[in-house]
Amino acid sequence: MEHKIHQGRNVKRFREMLGIKQEALALDLGDDWNQKKVSLLEQKEIIEDPLLKRISEVLKIPVEAFQNFDEEQAVNIISNTFGDNACVGNPNSIFNFSPIDEIKKLHEEKIELYERMLKEKDEMMGRLERLIENR
Repeated sequence: MEHKIHQGRNVKRFREMLGIKQEALALDLGDDWNQKKVSLLEQKEIIEDPLLKRISEVLKIPVEAFQNFDEEQAVNIISNTFGDNACVGNPNSIFNFSPIDEIKKLHEEKIELYERMLKEKDEMMGRLERLIENR
């Protein structure tokens, strides 16, 4: 039996790894998107290329990751490559590289920027309301 790559499931997997809710992804995808539509998208085995490209831009993950990531294959490769206490290179080395952490950091910065922009908008609206009241 040939194992097929499920692109929708991969979108869900990467979205969850980044700690992004369906509602937030829908917001980033545009006005015609909502949580329900993202949920349905994540159930699709194949996603149209233009949409996959848009999701790739929003999540900052290469299109190929959605098209090629196969969890079973990844688990097999990892378990066959790294046995218990396996170490590559100097056994005293400590490796602190995590692309997921880097992507999460980018998204946290994006959220902080949105929050700052919202706060500035609220302050500006308050100033405008006071100006209108004083007329």
